[in-house]
Amino acid sequence: MTPITEVEGRRLTLTNLDKVIHPATGTTKGEIVHYYAVTAEVILPHLRDRPVSFLRYPDGPGGQVFFTKNPPQGMPGWVRTAPVPRSEDPGARQVVVDGLASLVWAANLVVEFHTPQWRAGDPGVADRMVFDLDPGPPAGIDECCEVALWLRDRLAEDGLDAYAKTSGSKGLHLLVPLTPTPSARVSAYAKALAVAGEAALPRLVLHRMARALRPGKVFVDHSQNAAAKTTATPYTLRARAEPTVSAPVSWDEIAAGGELVFTIGDIAPRLARLGDLLAPLADPERPGSLP
Repeated sequence: MTPITEVEGRRLTLTNLDKVIHPATGTTKGEIVHYYAVTAEVILPHLRDRPVSFLRYPDGPGGQVFFTKNPPQGMPGWVRTAPVPRSEDPGARQVVVDGLASLVWAANLVVEFHTPQWRAGDPGVADRMVFDLDPGPPAGIDECCEVALWLRDRLAEDGLDAYAKTSGSKGLHLLVPLTPTPSARVSAYAKALAVAGEAALPRLVLHRMARALRPGKVFVDHSQNAAAKTTATPYTLRARAEPTVSAPVSWDEIAAGGELVFTIGDIAPRLARLGDLLAPLADPERPGSLP
């Protein structure tokens, strides 16, 4: 029998809850839905009022994996959508996850959540800047941490605060709260900082994705500041062999280095101990302005 549950007054049909999604750990779909339900208080502020793109992996990371910006078929009529004009589809709309009911509904689809740096209603005007630090083997998380510390200090020189999270894959993401700024201007500043990082740390940093240059270096991907791009949302699960999470990390943890990998079972104890390390991103008193 298919379970039907009520969340915030909405009736939700939850399917295949015993299905194993992450075979490496035996993690089931039911455990994934439960994870999002119990972390709703911290993930929703990072989803709220941002159009969501989904990376869906309903048969696990080894099955079909596909990225979609369009609202999925069969979506309940009460799930909010927002207009997101695209050159190929001026009438396009995307899902906005703005409460526990829509979060649980989306979790039942087995998704990664990806969001832009701007909010619905003001596309292309960013209130966050992002740097995706992606290591090229044999470089790894320690090299990413070294680059992250340089970027943090360089951003501080311009009066900007940086906050970090794991990508949930190999690297780190740095997020910077901003007063609303056109995405094109944010992109130009972020690229300039990546170029400066390469000049300051030439043995370690790349600002271009050139594959031939990647081994042993950290690609500082500034491109996700473009209005059309998205980044993995804080606390989203990733479609990896193990149920890794894009988890906030402290600067003390980054300074210490070492393995920074967090899975579904690590998040509740971290929240109990540390709270939401990215809460300042949602604080209207914290944003900085680009120089």
